[in-house]
Amino acid sequence: MDTSVYLHALTALFVIIDPIGAALIFNSLTGDCDKKHRTVMAVKAVLISGVTLILFGNYGEALFGQLGININSLRISGGLLLFYTAFNMVTKATGIMSASKSDDISVYPMSIPMISGPGTLTLSILLFSHTTELTGKLAVSSAIISILALTLVCMLVSKYLKKIIGRTGDEILKRFFGIILAALAIQFIYDGIKNIGF
Repeated sequence: MDTSVYLHALTALFVIIDPIGAALIFNSLTGDCDKKHRTVMAVKAVLISGVTLILFGNYGEALFGQLGININSLRISGGLLLFYTAFNMVTKATGIMSASKSDDISVYPMSIPMISGPGTLTLSILLFSHTTELTGKLAVSSAIISILALTLVCMLVSKYLKKIIGRTGDEILKRFFGIILAALAIQFIYDGIKNIGF
């Protein structure tokens, strides 16, 4: 496995998925639910997100190729989308939703758009497209699994996490991660512009 690719993908995915922020929102949605329901929702959300990100990351580029979309165009548009996501992370207030005890929140809103939203799907394609070797693809897949495993743990202990970090701490982290994601988005745009003529 390519360690440098793994670490790069791990950092980028950690920033955009934000396991702590996702866990706090998960807690706000399932705070009144019993432990079994919370566990089922967390596991389902992570499994759906994992399958979506790995499949879309591996085959999304081929799909766009069939549509006649150049990967460098995707890097530019993906970078712009990631920048928009980063801008919202830095400037917008965290929205807290509510759900009833029986609601299935695993697909919406936890998996899509929280964990595997448009920005994360785009990032997944970009990460897989940067490497053609099997070791690189394994590294990106491992990074996705690692971050989703961390997200699952955070969701399962979200009640305790809420007490430790609080809403203010989550706001600070979200802004900080937004700045890092903005820099990553600009790098994707730069790479796309630099290579689009080749």
